Amino acid sequence: MKKTPVVIASLVLAGAVAIGYHLYLQQPAMAATQPAATAPGNPDELQYPNGAAQLAMISAQVLPSVAVPAGDALSARVVYDEDVTARLGASVAGRVMAIKAAPGDKVHAGQVLAEIDSPDFGAALADLGKAQADEERKRQVFERAKELGPGEAVAAKDWEAAQADYLQARAETVRAAQRVKNINPHGLHLPGQRFAVASPMDGVVAERAVTPSLDVGPGMASPMFVVTNPRRLWLLIDVPESMLSSVTLGTGVDVESDAFPGEHFKAEITQLGQTVDPNTRRVVVRARLDNPAGKLLPEMFVRSTLLHAQGSAVKVPNSALVNRGLYNYVFVQTGAGHFQRRQVKMLTHGGDASYLGEGVKGGENIVISGALLLDAEMGTRAGGAP
Repeated sequence: MKKTPVVIASLVLAGAVAIGYHLYLQQPAMAATQPAATAPGNPDELQYPNGAAQLAMISAQVLPSVAVPAGDALSARVVYDEDVTARLGASVAGRVMAIKAAPGDKVHAGQVLAEIDSPDFGAALADLGKAQADEERKRQVFERAKELGPGEAVAAKDWEAAQADYLQARAETVRAAQRVKNINPHGLHLPGQRFAVASPMDGVVAERAVTPSLDVGPGMASPMFVVTNPRRLWLLIDVPESMLSSVTLGTGVDVESDAFPGEHFKAEITQLGQTVDPNTRRVVVRARLDNPAGKLLPEMFVRSTLLHAQGSAVKVPNSALVNRGLYNYVFVQTGAGHFQRRQVKMLTHGGDASYLGEGVKGGENIVISGALLLDAEMGTRAGGAP
């Protein structure tokens, strides 16, 4: 019985500790429900004080205006722009004697890429030399006949025969010279029976299929060199036939690649396919792709999105949208702890993001996380009305 006061005191102390601990646990919840003040005269605005717990659950991001897509992303393949690509080979049989360029090298028009030793080219040079000599001899005969003139000294038929022989010899010289030029189009003079394979344009050596001492000729399966301008590419897009009505020449295309996340490239439709693949029900459409930094490479697979011609809009994640009946809203952060609710017009609605045409503009700080929290609190302040 003497221990009773001690027991009672212990119980009271334990109860006080329990009550204090319970109140301590409730402090974050109480702080999280600190009310936000509605802006005077404007029920669509909220102002939180500095350090309000709600601000930790709200995230805003400056979103730019972008072009509006005409549909979902489509599969596409990057290829060489054939208008600025040269595939070089040998027009006669020969052997590679020297290689002057490697894949990735920048080259200019007329730069030698390889030297080829070719008996056929030697024969073409010999034919040209014989044709030139024959032309000169017959030219002299014709000039002598021309000086004497048709008459008693030179019969008219002999003068005409000399003229015909000279013209035939000159034609043969032209033919032989053209044969040499076709083999060695840049007219680069090399010793013996060698000729040069030279680049016809400024660009980059994209591919090389020759090695020293390799026998080459016109029947090769692949070109000796591929020279191209990597700043210009083509994009081959597989377009479903159901989307063909929205594809016209000049339609813009937004291109994305897994190799460069978050980076966008621009293209423009330049040619429409004329047949539908019976298996996939798709049409291959070609676009000219801008590649100023040379990041995209031929044979890359990319995602392409056809763009509307109606202008730009703000792309927002669907987490930024608040739906109330027939209307959609977003919240814009206009200052520290200050948020404004705006009604918006939705142009397109996708699985992850939507495009807004009215109510917001590019460059504004739009709430992308915590919009439902703001809407709930604003509804509470306004008695539940939007």
